[in-house]
Amino acid sequence: MRSPPRWRSAKANARRMAERTLFLTGHLARARLEKVLAAAELGFEWSILDIGVKVAALMTEAIIRRRLPRPIDADRVIVPGRCRADLARLSAELGVTFERGPDELKDLPAWFGKHGHGLDLSRHDMRIFAEIVDASALSTDAILARARAMRGAGADVIDLGCLPDTPFPHLEEAVQELARNGILVSVDSADTDELRRGGRAGARFLLSLTEHTLDVATETGAQPVLIPATHADLPSLLRAAEEADKRGIAAILDPILDPIHFGFMASLARYAETRRRLPQAEILMGTGNLTELTDADSAGTTAMLLGVCSELAIRNLLVVQVSPHTRRTIEEHDAARRIMFAARADASLPKDYGTALLALHERKPFPYSPAEIAELAQQVKDDNFRIEVAADGIHVYNRHRHEVAQDAFALFEKLGVEKDGAHAFYLGAELMRAEIAWRLGKRFAQDEPLDWGVAVDRPEEDRTRPREAGHTLRPRATD
Repeated sequence: MRSPPRWRSAKANARRMAERTLFLTGHLARARLEKVLAAAELGFEWSILDIGVKVAALMTEAIIRRRLPRPIDADRVIVPGRCRADLARLSAELGVTFERGPDELKDLPAWFGKHGHGLDLSRHDMRIFAEIVDASALSTDAILARARAMRGAGADVIDLGCLPDTPFPHLEEAVQELARNGILVSVDSADTDELRRGGRAGARFLLSLTEHTLDVATETGAQPVLIPATHADLPSLLRAAEEADKRGIAAILDPILDPIHFGFMASLARYAETRRRLPQAEILMGTGNLTELTDADSAGTTAMLLGVCSELAIRNLLVVQVSPHTRRTIEEHDAARRIMFAARADASLPKDYGTALLALHERKPFPYSPAEIAELAQQVKDDNFRIEVAADGIHVYNRHRHEVAQDAFALFEKLGVEKDGAHAFYLGAELMRAEIAWRLGKRFAQDEPLDWGVAVDRPEEDRTRPREAGHTLRPRATD
């Protein structure tokens, strides 16, 4: 019979987050888990139960249901992050709340903190205008397909870019087709005739009007985005804003962001001055002059710019994607606006709000030290290889060996899998993934893809169901 858990008391001065919390784990992780919890000031009573599996991630719903002692002496039960189980069903059946913890047990203290468990990134207050820069060169069907993809990436408004000296005979048709599909549309042109056509066809916004062309907004009823009459002429923008206000037009102001070495700092000052002069004004920032015209990973550039927008209450963003290096710019803007909103609401630095913008490096890439991995390796009693990454390189171990290297290829001859093609292929793929993680300073978890944040699509994973067999374990097709 499995022994009942031993409860550890919370520190007397700690805020109690729950009466009693039970952590489920496996043989190999128990000692690690106990050290982490004992060192953390969690503010509630806790205990650990070894559910009887070797690896905690192999815990299943059936195992929990079968092996968890009754009655359950806890107010909530925490299962490992990679546990495959329907926690809502377990909660209903067993009469206690089940929650899924973080993937790495070393992250538990942060998970219980204000930026961990329950982190809400669902809110934002910035609107993304995503521009189709070559809309006039595309068919209406192609425009609709592009617009749907942009909406899926996080855009709120699809901006139809009109090219100079390029006819756009199907502008009205494109605006109306997007509107029929429930998509908000803006039209961006230096040609007032095109703006009138777009506005009359149903475009909600028009970019970019000046104090001299404000009549277009009056004629069409579309909401204008106003810019200076000549570049960097802030007084003309303020005059346009004043005139729009007199006419009862809810204008959006765009002082224009300039590229680095071509007026970047002066343009930031214009945004700050616009906000100082007009505390209640709606302002737009077009970020493309920095993201597109700077050879740097755009996620970091976007984060900095949206930090400026957050401080200045700039709630409209014009996003463009032309360069291949910015192909995830909408996703980056969407993630950044949510992070900045949450951080501002918490009166906090934009730290510990997820990894969406940490595509290349992570703040805590190596959760376990070489000594901790060596200690765990000594407990392994089977032939299955485990792979982990620490500051000193790639660790691969089973009951026979524990090898460490910084070059995945250097490990092949030490593993004894020359005659096992499927196993060698699997280990080769995992070890190369581990080497990439070590070199870049990223988290590595065996059998899991590396986390590239919003830089790549990652399908939602259903952790209520067991995972399918890996490629090397699936039956092979026969001729």
